[in-house]
Amino acid sequence: MPKSKRDRPVTLSKTKKKGREHKETVVNSIRDALEKYSSVYVFAFENMRNLKFKEFRDTLKSSRFFLGSNKVMQVALGRSASDEIKPGLHKISKFLRGDSGLLLTNMSEEEVKKAFDDFEAYDFARTGSVATEKVELKEGPLSEFSHEMEPFLRKQGMPVRLNKGVVELIADFVVCEDGKPLSPESARILRLLGMKQALFKLHLVCRLSGDDFEVYREGLEESDIESS
Repeated sequence: MPKSKRDRPVTLSKTKKKGREHKETVVNSIRDALEKYSSVYVFAFENMRNLKFKEFRDTLKSSRFFLGSNKVMQVALGRSASDEIKPGLHKISKFLRGDSGLLLTNMSEEEVKKAFDDFEAYDFARTGSVATEKVELKEGPLSEFSHEMEPFLRKQGMPVRLNKGVVELIADFVVCEDGKPLSPESARILRLLGMKQALFKLHLVCRLSGDDFEVYREGLEESDIESS
């Protein structure tokens, strides 16, 4: 009887990993793009949403965006004047920290600024996000929920009961407090209520175009970056 294919051993060492080869690919892609575009921007983002970012990226199709490891992007640009591949690139390399990315483009500065200033998108906040307002539900019927939701709402810590087939709060309930992190339960309830507290926004940090280097974000001077 032939052996089952399910019994064949699998060598895990043969699986591909995103190691040195992947990093080199990213570095080479950035360096190739630097030859094609006249301006390089560092941008910061908050509350990243992939689908919304794709929509924004599609509005600047003629440009290239890079997200990923800040250290890898810094290597591509050069961390100092001695290893930068073009004059001045080490200046913007220092601003790649935290939630940030690169934009390479031939668009004018005015066009880029307008695109970033005009874009913002609200979405449901995730666990751990800081609430932007206090949300409190008052005692009484919750007409927005069907009777089938009552067990689920109770699991989220809400003091509810069914009263003649209607979900009812038996006491006031605070979903979240302004300025405090959201618990998993709070995030789920806000989603059920259709309340979007997360603002996905992109901010220009700095720009290098030829010899012209400019910092946009207040308080992010080069000396601050070097001392951090």
